[in-house]
Amino acid sequence: MTGTHSEALERMNRFEAAEGKATADLIRPKDAATLILVDRSERVPKVLLGKRHARHKFMPGMFVFPGGRVDPTDKKMLVARALHHDVETQLMKRLARPSPAKARAFALAAIRETFEETGLLLGARTIKINGVPAGPWTAFAQAGILPDLGLLHFIGRAITPPRRPRRFDARFFAMDASAIAHRIEGMTGPDAELVELVWMPLAQAQQLHMPAVTSVMLEELDARIALGFGHKLPVPFYRMPRKQFMREML
Repeated sequence: MTGTHSEALERMNRFEAAEGKATADLIRPKDAATLILVDRSERVPKVLLGKRHARHKFMPGMFVFPGGRVDPTDKKMLVARALHHDVETQLMKRLARPSPAKARAFALAAIRETFEETGLLLGARTIKINGVPAGPWTAFAQAGILPDLGLLHFIGRAITPPRRPRRFDARFFAMDASAIAHRIEGMTGPDAELVELVWMPLAQAQQLHMPAVTSVMLEELDARIALGFGHKLPVPFYRMPRKQFMREML
């Protein structure tokens, strides 16, 4: 899978022109997090994508990575291991009030949202867990699993263009599929947010009906894997300060 940064920006601009619906209000983007699970057990890496329900108002019928908004409880969740120092540093760049707690919340939100949408619990097994926040995190405690933030790679950041009815400041993470510690069935299906899950090679995944930012992050992931998939690699930041997307490095 190949592509230049200029081609990626053009694709995002074309998608925005075709799919974007302007509103008169300038809405502040909500912090969000997304997780790309990567299976590198074979020669060709595969990624996990989910198909959104056709009745959703936001990106209906498209293939996306699991993800969603950051919840206040995320920063309170216990972890098996902290974020890699370089990942934490990159996550705090270009924030109004940067803090390790905020960086940690982004990472935990990606893991929680992945569980809520796929039933996959990611992390390390432990004997006993106390003090887990109420809500989805209780499933981790019941299964005896703590999220392992040290396994997360920060792949990219993207902000929805201004004057859109839904805006997100999304952080895209990647984690190896070997981090899957447990699965709860029934989280996907005809009445769920994601109606199906697919594991696909990166190049084939690009052929699916997906948002431009999803396609671009697949390319960013592919490039990082080719460069050794290290935590120290710079992280791209996509945003539209005026009428065209721009890509800068964190």
